[in-house]
Amino acid sequence: QVQLVESGGGLVQAGGSLRLSCAASGSIFSSNTMGWYRQAPGKERELVATITTGWSTNYADSVKGRFTISRDNAKNTVYLQMSSLKSEDTAVYYCRYSSMYIPGRFYWGQGTQVTVSS
Repeated sequence: QVQLVESGGGLVQAGGSLRLSCAASGSIFSSNTMGWYRQAPGKERELVATITTGWSTNYADSVKGRFTISRDNAKNTVYLQMSSLKSEDTAVYYCRYSSMYIPGRFYWGQGTQVTVSS
């Protein structure tokens, strides 16, 4: 089992910045992928960004150049630095953990609300 605890959400004005954190604990494999997904009201959950333990990253086109994902492997923690925030970034942001050693198995955090006011 893997537990994910997110923090850092909140209310910010358009153009502002926020940093989200997600700490993983439990049965963590040395090779894994952690990422951020978001779900806005009435919409499906969508990918924001992912990062592997080898620091390979993937971003949604909508956040490229504005968001940066990073991680601290020693702390099993992933971060999402969000800048130039827009009202359309408003959503619940979820952290996700997966590993090649548990194919098809995903662990999710409880979610953290990000609200961008225009």
